[in-house]
Parts: sequence; C-alpha cells; structure tokens
Amino acid sequence: MTTTDVRLTQFSPAAGCGCKLSPETLKRILSPVEVGASPDHSAQLLVGNSSRDDAAAVDIGGGRALLSTTDFFTPIVDDPFEFGQIAATNAISDIYAMGGTPTVAIAILGWPVDTLAPEVASLVLSGARATCAQAGIALAGGHSIDISEPIFGLAVSGLVDIKNLKRNDTAQSGDQLFLTKPLGVGIVSTAVKRDKARADDLERASGTMRMLNSIGPVLAEISGVTALTDVTGFGLAGHLAEIMSASELDAELSYARIPRLPNLAGYIDQDCVPGGTHRNYASVKQHLPKLDDHQKAILCDPQTSGGLLVSVRPESVDEVTTVLREMGLPCEPIGRLCAQSGVDSVLTLHE
Repeated sequence: MTTTDVRLTQFSPAAGCGCKLSPETLKRILSPVEVGASPDHSAQLLVGNSSRDDAAAVDIGGGRALLSTTDFFTPIVDDPFEFGQIAATNAISDIYAMGGTPTVAIAILGWPVDTLAPEVASLVLSGARATCAQAGIALAGGHSIDISEPIFGLAVSGLVDIKNLKRNDTAQSGDQLFLTKPLGVGIVSTAVKRDKARADDLERASGTMRMLNSIGPVLAEISGVTALTDVTGFGLAGHLAEIMSASELDAELSYARIPRLPNLAGYIDQDCVPGGTHRNYASVKQHLPKLDDHQKAILCDPQTSGGLLVSVRPESVDEVTTVLREMGLPCEPIGRLCAQSGVDSVLTLHE
C-alpha cells in the first residue's frame, strides 16, 4: 500500500478521541487503584489525578508550575499528515487548557508495520512536527511499537505562572460559559468512515481540529476566568458535567447558541453517530434533562481536538468576548452556571 492510496480511518474502529474510554469505565478502572493510595496533594503537586483535570501541575518554585500531559488515539482522518497535525494539536491543547505555554513534546507511535508502510508513519510524524513548530516547541524524540492498529499522540510538557493556573473544579455560581470551537467533528468523522461526508464538511472539521487552542494562556491572564478545560472525547455534556460536579454547581445551556459545524442534522438522520456518543450519554445521563436524538448526538459527540470550555465571572464577560472576537473564535456565551439545587449537579437545556 502506497502513501497516496491509504485510508487511515479504515484502520480505526473508533476514530480520534472517540476511542477514549467512557467516564464510567474510567471510574471503574481508577477507583480500585486509588483506594489506599498515597494522597496526591504533596506540597509540590498542585494538580493531580484526583480532580480529573487536563494535565498534572507541579510547583517548581519561583511562582511557576511544570505541566505534564499525554494524549494519543487512532486516526480520525485519512490523510496521514493531517492526522499527525490533529493528534499533536489535541495533545498540546491540554497545556493550553491549564493556562500554560507548551515547552517540549515527545511522540507516541504505534504502527502495524505489516499492513501500513513506514513511509505513512513518517508523514504522520511530519504533520506533528509542523504543528509543534507552529506552537513554538520541538518534537524531541519519542517511543514506537509494532501494534495491530495505528495510534499516535504526544506527551507534552509546559510551564505556567501559578497565579494563572486554571483548573476544571474552580467555577463559581453566576459564571457565564463560552465554547471556543464548534461541535460535531465526531459526527463528520463517522460520516467519512461511511463514505457519506461532503468534502467541504470534512475540510471544515479538519480545519477546526488542526487549530491550536493558543487562546488558553491569554484567557488565563483574565482574573474573571474561573475555570477552563478542553472539550474532547467525553463531549460537551461530559466535560461540562465534570466542571459542574467538581464545583458543585448546576448549569443552564442555550442550545441554539452552541457553536456547531454545518449539516450535522443530515448526518445524524443517516445514523452517522459515533459509538462513543452513546457511551458518553450513559455516563452522564443523571446530570442531563430529557434530550431528543439530535440534542443527544451533538451534546455527547466525542470531540477530537475540541475547543476550550471557559467559565467567566459576569464582570469579565465583555473582556473575554473581545478577546475571542479578535481571535476569530465563537464569542457568544452559551449558558451559565448556578447554585446546585439537589444532591447531583443537573443541566437545564433551553432552546
């Protein structure tokens, strides 16, 4: 197979972050491990596993923290170079979501060498290297294995001023919510695998997945930004539920204001819905209102290299709106957080 006729998505049973384990499955894996484990709140460890945040943060002195994360997945597009770009963008996003600046990346490559030419893997790495260069960092090595399905990603380190470190468990009642990229890449990627996607829809989806979330450190410097996370494999509903539960808040969303890619309704009607959507819904349905099929497909769609979900104090909304508009990003609030009304955090959905 040559580098020109390969279709990487045909080697991917669950594309991109759609192959991510569901929150419920992850809980079943981690809970027994955490029982009796040493606490992760040493003086140096500022953010660890307990908050399920985007990256670990370690105090290295001088008011600075070291950020560390890793992310990898199976192909979400057919083009190897674009796959490398998307996987790198997705991994680097975890650093931006903590308010940090990336400093160095290490590659993680699993490749079925008997069925996919090494030259295809070389294109994947070239795409990742291009994205790392765009982010101002080096792709400084890595590790590779021979495996039955292709996987690729990065381990990324970064730095942040501790005063600007953002978490997903520090939102406040009354905060307005912003989302910096449109939803729907999981739906479009599923349509691609089923040969139902329009070329222009695929290009839009790929373009948004390849766009760095470099707005993160800019937002982190705004004092009224109380919480930050990136929307990836758990979908908007899943990552919002993490903020709600960790901060003990309810939320309200305006469905019409949520940015999304065009033509999603037609793909949903053709059943181009990732399997991860149903796993995501099952994991957080206790927090959700009754949803119709289209609402469920969009709110629970697994995002790959999705946007930042930003929680903002009312007095800082104008400043955040201006920054987002200047960067050409969606700049209208999609909802708000409010006091928790019951035992569990719940989401109310308005049209």
